[in-house]
Amino acid sequence: MSAHRAVYPIATMCRVLGVSTSGYYAWSARAPSARTRSDGALIEQIDAIHATSRGTYGSPRIHAELTATGSAVGRKRVARLMKVAGLRGVCRRPFLTTTVRDGARQAPDLVDRSFVATAPDVLWVADITCVPTWSGFLNLAIVLDVVSRRVVGWSMSTTLRTELVLAALDMALAVRKPRLGFETNAKLGYYQRPTPLRRRIPKQLVQ
Repeated sequence: MSAHRAVYPIATMCRVLGVSTSGYYAWSARAPSARTRSDGALIEQIDAIHATSRGTYGSPRIHAELTATGSAVGRKRVARLMKVAGLRGVCRRPFLTTTVRDGARQAPDLVDRSFVATAPDVLWVADITCVPTWSGFLNLAIVLDVVSRRVVGWSMSTTLRTELVLAALDMALAVRKPRLGFETNAKLGYYQRPTPLRRRIPKQLVQ
């Protein structure tokens, strides 16, 4: 109510919330309780530890830091106060590997690790990365022009299917319209075989 008293009358808010006006004023004039003062001081400590960790520590590690300094505080209380202060740590996501499966055919390195071209749209490189989000991993495929370093095609998906890379390549082909002699070198791990990529590129464009 105190936060909204500049917008709404106190009497109106008391009536809507079902409390008496005299009770509200008596509460507002009352000194903060010992628990409230303790919570305020603890929030300052939690905020300092969180800032020192560059925003990475969650309640378990902050609780451990407080315990190490001699503060007798419960983990649930730390979690509650972090929520009140709007603080949260960084969740560790499961590590994903993108190696080639046994017996699978890996896409060949068509340029022998020599990422050099004489003009735009002569050589493209492509790759996939996994971007961690609060709701899970998001897979991002990009196609990059070697000369301009410009992302000429991209695609996102929650799955690692061939269509993810082909959608990025389709965008690049539609936008850039490469000339004769074009080549692409894709390092895409086990989830992308070379055959679908080669079929997608018109034969007259590929060296």
